[in-house]
Amino acid sequence: MRTLIDFHDAPVFAVPTPAGSREGVLVDGPQGWGEFSPPLDADDALAARWLTAAMEPSTVGWPDLVRGQVAVTDRVAVEVGEVDDAVAVIASLPADLVELRCGAEQARAIRQRVDVPVAVDSALLLADPDCADVAVLSCGPLGGVRRGLRRAERVGVPCVVTFSGATSIGAAADVALAAALPELPFACGPAPAWLAADDVVSAARSLVPGDGRLPAAPMPAAPDPQRLARYTVTDPDRVRRWRELLRRAAAAL
Repeated sequence: MRTLIDFHDAPVFAVPTPAGSREGVLVDGPQGWGEFSPPLDADDALAARWLTAAMEPSTVGWPDLVRGQVAVTDRVAVEVGEVDDAVAVIASLPADLVELRCGAEQARAIRQRVDVPVAVDSALLLADPDCADVAVLSCGPLGGVRRGLRRAERVGVPCVVTFSGATSIGAAADVALAAALPELPFACGPAPAWLAADDVVSAARSLVPGDGRLPAAPMPAAPDPQRLARYTVTDPDRVRRWRELLRRAAAAL
């Protein structure tokens, strides 16, 4: 199916975010659009997974969704240094779930000392099933909605989706993964806050939460030509770097 996508002319974009510019490539296939936006220093295997996620909606489409809306939250992951400090931070949060960025041993220690469910990246939970209560899924790094659903089956615990997309085209895949999970006991997100002002799709199609929810769609919106032109990268060196990463990712599929 990748032969049906014109990677050579795929537009490179950059959107401003509070943490700095997020860049990527929009791929257009026979079914629609997808977003390829891994870290520029991603190795070939990770880049290939991001490309698989980008190609999924633009070629075969997403699997059936079981809910039309997904609850979203502005929950921020707790970066763990010292366990005692993390426990104190968690105790101060009005949260029904805490997402941790740490190793399995730290997560286990924190889990034993807090009164809310603990969530960690699904790969960490696979390696150590006792380190957390909830698995965190993210569409881009996992390789798409279908692979995300397979990962959810493997971990065998409740899952939550953290958004990986830089635009509403990419974020739509994260929403679709959340909407396709058989059970979704927790809110997902956070939704990219910058989409309200800086997005490549029309304002009417931007994934900006209303009443704490985002609509789930069977496919992402197409880019708006005027908005896409505003965020298209023209610097030859940056375009070349993204073309090279895209080439490596395609070769690794």
